[in-house]
Amino acid sequence: MKLFTLLIGLILILEGLPYVASPEGMQEWLKKLGSMSPGQLRSMGLIAMSAGLGICYIAQKTSLFN
Repeated sequence: MKLFTLLIGLILILEGLPYVASPEGMQEWLKKLGSMSPGQLRSMGLIAMSAGLGICYIAQKTSLFN
């Protein structure tokens, strides 16, 4: 449970960082996201999820991060 709580905290930190570092840039980026088609957004989400799954798999199944 502790690891899960730490993970949620890290996700929130990473999600909030761009808004603190460059709020104007994030506003422009969000406007661009709003104009993208649902198919493009779905593809971006699938790529991000696949990358995350790959990172988790590598971290768990190899000794790369020991």
